[in-house]
Amino acid sequence: MHVGVGVGVSSPDDAEFVVDAERIGATSVWIAEAWGHDAVTPLAFLAARTSTIRLCTGIVQVGARTPAMLAMQAMSVQELSGGRLVLGLGSSGPRVMEAWHGVPFHKPLAAMRDTIEIVRQIARGDRLEHDGVAYQLPLPGSGRGIRSMASPVDPIPMVIAALGPKSLELTGEIADGWLGNAFMPEHADVFLSSIRAGCERAGRKLSDLELIMPVAVEFTDDVEEAGRRHADGYAFTIGAMGTADTNFYNRAFTNQGYGDDVQAVYELWQAGRRDEAAARVPIEIGLHTNLLGTPEMITERVRLYRDAGISTLQAKLSGTARQRLDTVAQLVDIVAEVTAEPVADS
Repeated sequence: MHVGVGVGVSSPDDAEFVVDAERIGATSVWIAEAWGHDAVTPLAFLAARTSTIRLCTGIVQVGARTPAMLAMQAMSVQELSGGRLVLGLGSSGPRVMEAWHGVPFHKPLAAMRDTIEIVRQIARGDRLEHDGVAYQLPLPGSGRGIRSMASPVDPIPMVIAALGPKSLELTGEIADGWLGNAFMPEHADVFLSSIRAGCERAGRKLSDLELIMPVAVEFTDDVEEAGRRHADGYAFTIGAMGTADTNFYNRAFTNQGYGDDVQAVYELWQAGRRDEAAARVPIEIGLHTNLLGTPEMITERVRLYRDAGISTLQAKLSGTARQRLDTVAQLVDIVAEVTAEPVADS
């Protein structure tokens, strides 16, 4: 098991934090994009400042770029970094894609499959010819397919951020890893059973994939306060990240036994009763999707993630740079300890 860090890089100080995190044992850095900074540009900056840490998008939004443009950006960072790029991909949702990018949220699974196949094809140096559901290249009447002017690059690992059963199956079938969310290791099979089904369809095993889990990490004696605060934060996710018919986080929490709670939070949020919605989120959601508490408590939670097969914990951090680095250092030590322990046969 490894420790990654999820950060935003919009200043030299942010980049310096990543340099220090690499020094103390973080093996990957994950840059997200929503409707602020993009995920790829900071990685090119970090490629010049770091030497070993993997440079990961967590995530880029499929559909916000053409697959060919995504391949061009990915190949550039892969070359500049000496092969350290990990391309984390996500479909996002109708709210972001349609209200921000102006792109219809249509056939997201087909778009994901086509995008991965096209990026791999271009990165290998093949002539771009793809007859997919979401993308057909070249378009009819536009002539022969084009081959990239850039030299082929080392294979670029691609991981999918997925929550729904069909997306999880696709991840197991074609991706190099899974970037999860809304995950409680106590209910791991809610997600992993679908990934396994996709793996079996492709003739491979779950262990062939890297499983990455974002988790907020806080060492604290006031566990209830931390759990309550993180639970409150999910009110926006449950109430606003999607539509009444399409909210992948809500489905994930429902499948883990919180369906009545999710519905109540959603209705309160939509009614404009935001404080009540936050208070209605069960504290267990805050506690069980993160690493919160004393070192002993966090060590026990890390064991649960290990036993579920999670291979990288992507730490979401708060506080000053010094506090965040101290947290990373503590987590690196705990993960090393837990990883070294013999695992009992099931």
